[in-house]
Amino acid sequence: MPGLTDIQVDQVERVIQEAGNDWDRRAHRFSVLSESAADSGLARCWLRRRQRSGEALTFSARVELVRGRRAGAMEDARAAADDCYRAAELQPNDPTPWVVLLGILRLLRCNQQDVFKAWHEVTTRDAWHREAHFQMLRYLSPEECGSHSQLLDFVDSVRARIPAATPAVPAVGLELAAAVDHHHRTVSRGGVDALLARRQWTNARAESALQRALLDWTSPGRLGHATALADLNMLAYALVQANRLPEAAAVFEAIDGTVTPWPWGLNGDPVQQFTSWQAQVLR
Repeated sequence: MPGLTDIQVDQVERVIQEAGNDWDRRAHRFSVLSESAADSGLARCWLRRRQRSGEALTFSARVELVRGRRAGAMEDARAAADDCYRAAELQPNDPTPWVVLLGILRLLRCNQQDVFKAWHEVTTRDAWHREAHFQMLRYLSPEECGSHSQLLDFVDSVRARIPAATPAVPAVGLELAAAVDHHHRTVSRGGVDALLARRQWTNARAESALQRALLDWTSPGRLGHATALADLNMLAYALVQANRLPEAAAVFEAIDGTVTPWPWGLNGDPVQQFTSWQAQVLR
């Protein structure tokens, strides 16, 4: 259809700009839209039309990052990083270009000094940016460029600094994500470790994270951030892995059928896993 890409560019630009300075929602919209646009020329078209648009530059870099994650390597990481730097110059208060740069550095397995520089730029602009915290959690994991102890040190440092009344960002979420990853890591080893993996949910750290998430996240109106349903999916997954099925019922009801690929995809098809557990919990 002639002109369809131009229409799509206008729609994407409008949706992102409508988020204003809500950095959490803005980052979420960039994430979702870039995943959808990765197989098209939409990002290139937008950048051609708006060469000095910070949003177009950020979107272009984000699309390249999505493609790089799928392929395991980026075609031109330097150019994508340069787009992030240019976007940051055009929109100095916006943490989003730095979040995308953080993702690029993580994919490239860059040294911690460079990664923490980008992390500092994000948190200077938005101290409790959810996606940036989760990016660092993954980067500091044993699977990437850190270790289990580094990962836990990071979680502890965040927990020590974050206000207790800030549900939208990572305090409990980071601990829960770390516990889910640790559980999956253990199960993946197979053997006796896999058989005993469920016991991990009874240790003080994991149990505390589960309990605080249950108390805080399931209260009506408590979670208002853009990825609230993703956090609730993570909580539901953690509860069923911990064999706390009765407590998971309210979480599944709050999710209302919206399934996220992670963490359900760790055990197979996400929708099948979610549906199977939901049926067991709500029967």
